[in-house]
Amino acid sequence: MGDIGQFLPMILIFVVAYFFMIRPQMKRQKDEKKFSAELKRGDRVITKSGLHGKVVDLNDKDFSCVLETMAGKLKFDRSAISMEMSNKLNAPEKK
Repeated sequence: MGDIGQFLPMILIFVVAYFFMIRPQMKRQKDEKKFSAELKRGDRVITKSGLHGKVVDLNDKDFSCVLETMAGKLKFDRSAISMEMSNKLNAPEKK
């Protein structure tokens, strides 16, 4: 019984770290993977570097996409597209 009392703080720290750090990160990664898989032609997106564009072509072989910008067409890896910024861009305006 006394041995369990010594390990209880360590177990509690692990449980708190799991629920506040590890689990949310896993959920975020899952959401980003789903977002990149659901990209389709015509979607307006923003890359993580801040480039705005519209998806013109998707390549499933190397998981890349071609974005049409004001400067022309650019090829990016799908992981370079920011989920949060793209969702804000496509969100309906509030009245």
